[in-house]
Amino acid sequence: MNETMVCAVGRVATQPVYREMASGPSARFRLAATARYWDREKNTWTDGHTNFFTVWANRQLATNTAASLTVGEPVIVQGRLKVRTDVREGQSWTSADIDAVAIGHDLAWGTSAFRRGGKPETAASPASQEPNWETSPDDSAARSDAPAQQHAESAVLT
Repeated sequence: MNETMVCAVGRVATQPVYREMASGPSARFRLAATARYWDREKNTWTDGHTNFFTVWANRQLATNTAASLTVGEPVIVQGRLKVRTDVREGQSWTSADIDAVAIGHDLAWGTSAFRRGGKPETAASPASQEPNWETSPDDSAARSDAPAQQHAESAVLT
């Protein structure tokens, strides 16, 4: 199936809303994309029509979006365009959503410092002693050295 992939350049219009869902993290925000043109009569740049998109991010992109974006920042969003129409209270509404694949700051307007996202923390499991495969469990010398060896290994780890 062919999908309509778009790249929208604009500014973050609403603070990203982050939610933990059963299927994983999800975040959404509104993107305002305003066309600008040179007005020859006024001899200045003029704002044209503003298009608003609801940008949806999922999984790690959602987490990074919520941690990185604030209202007013210039961004570039790439993703699948989904145009929906429905009737609410007797009126026909049309909305344009972007299911984001990539979101980033627009560096034409400033600088940005990339930080790799951390992996989710997992519960620390207690350290287990690695068995000594070179000696048999019956070897009494290995058993008497085990506490000293374990102490030496824990000193190296800390």
